[in-house]
Formats: sequence, structure tokens, C-alpha cells
Amino acid sequence: MKWSEFSIHTTEEAVEPVCNILHEAGASGVVIEDPIDLTKDWGVRYGEIYQLSPDDYPEDGVIVKAYFLVNSFLLETIDEVKESINRLVTYDIDLGHNKVQLSEVNEEDWATAWKKYYKPVKISQSITITPTWEDYEPNEDEMVIELDPGMAFGTGTHPTTVLCIQALDSVLKGGEDVVDVGTGSGVLSIAAAKLGAKRVKGLDLDEVAVESASSNVKLNNVQEVVSISQGDLLEQIDGKYDVVVANILAEVIIGFVGDAAAILKPGGTFITSGIIKRKKQEVKDALIGAGFTIEEVVEMDDWVAIIAKV
Repeated sequence: MKWSEFSIHTTEEAVEPVCNILHEAGASGVVIEDPIDLTKDWGVRYGEIYQLSPDDYPEDGVIVKAYFLVNSFLLETIDEVKESINRLVTYDIDLGHNKVQLSEVNEEDWATAWKKYYKPVKISQSITITPTWEDYEPNEDEMVIELDPGMAFGTGTHPTTVLCIQALDSVLKGGEDVVDVGTGSGVLSIAAAKLGAKRVKGLDLDEVAVESASSNVKLNNVQEVVSISQGDLLEQIDGKYDVVVANILAEVIIGFVGDAAAILKPGGTFITSGIIKRKKQEVKDALIGAGFTIEEVVEMDDWVAIIAKV
């Protein structure tokens, strides 16, 4: 079976929206080559990603590779992907080199080669994320999330995801009702369940994300706590929740802060990331305007997470 490798040289800022576009177009896997991973400081308390080679990474920017099955519609799909990526500039997202390359790979080569990019990593005081094929032995007080990223929206180690998981680790005390907006691989929903949430609702507009998240929820045996469904932001949510977590673009966050405030219980918490540093003040202003009090602002690399309460 033949696969086409779609490779784009872009920026760290553009990685998550580009990955979202690729998955929505039907990509069967994504690899992110970000040189920051080679030197990332996860904090004194946390571990690191091991066994990564500098030869696999660009000198500057980030390379995102996606894999599409070769068929008669492939060229049309690739053209649509390019157009969607180029439209990201309307959201003031820097695309960097924005250089695209296409090449063919055999399924057996792809199925094993990309795994070298994905290793266990300790994300927070309590949570470690590991791929399913790694034989990882956790410490007594360590909770492990296993992910099979073959169709996932991320491996859980992007700074925005790390910041959200660390925020959940500090906010959740046990017994909370949580909504995860734009769940992607489901990693935040799974983390919330493992950290003691009573009920977690994961939402994503994309059907592929819903399937991926549902699979990962079952893999981690948290299906009695976590439910995943297709939905546009908070439109289908009824009732009140203790925590809303959203790892999505700043522009999208700004657009639904009022809805988040409306579904939170008094004293409820809104955890949000996916915010590039230069958008931080805009998001803070929107949160304050919707009645939130900013509790904490945390940064990692060029990314920001905000914890706010109603």
C-alpha cells in the first residue's frame, strides 16, 4: 500500500491549526519535528523526552508531516489542504517558510519510522504520557495516560497541552464535573478523569477527533467517567459544570467566553490555552469582560495558559 507524505515547513505557532487541517482532510497520521523538543525544560519536578536525535529535526521552524493514502482524489485533497493552511494568515498566524513537499512512502516504512519521535514524558506532578508500545513502569504516585497517536490530534507533549494538564493537576481536587472543549486526542479528558473528576464531557466538531478520543478513552479505561461527542463549542451543553478546559485558538476562545461563564457553577474554573503570547492580553480582556477573575497566567515557550474563575 502506498502513502503520500505531505511535509510542510512552518512555525511552532502554526503547528496545532495545521495539524487540525491535516486531520480534517483525512490524514492517517502526523509527525511533528520541532527542535525545541531536543532542549525543552519541563521544570525541575518533571521528566524529559529521551532518545531523540538532532538529525531528525530542522535547524529552524517546525516540520509537520502528514500521511495520506494514495488514491485518485489525492491531488485535489492536497490542494484543499494548501488553501486551508494559507487561510490561517487571516487569523494572524505566522506560517513561516510555508514550504510544502510531497513524496511517496511504503506503509511498512511509515508504520515504524514515525514512532521514534514519540517517547514517554512526565507532564505534571501526577501525570505521565506514554505511547502504547513503550514498556513504562510508573512510580507509586504516578498516573499514566497511554495514547496511540496513529490517528490522534497530538501526543500530549505540545506546550499548550502540557500547560492545560498541569493546570488540571492543580485545580482538580476530586468529584468535579468537567467539559473539555475541542478534545482532539482526548488527552485532557483522560487526564481529568485520572485526576479524580466525577464526570467529563469531551467535545469536538471533527468526526475523526471524536473517533480518536473515544478510542483513547477506552484504552485508558475511563469510559465510565468520560463521554465523547461531536459538538460545536458549548452549544449542546446543558446544566452546570465545575471546570471548563479548552486548548484551542485564541480567537475561538474569545468568541465563547460568555458561554463558558454561563455553564460554570459559582466559583467554577475556566482553564484555557492554545494562546500565543501576543494574544494573551486580548484573551485576558475577553475573560474579564465576561465576568471572570484571572487567577493565574502560565507560560511555556511562546504559549500561554490562563486559569480564571467566575
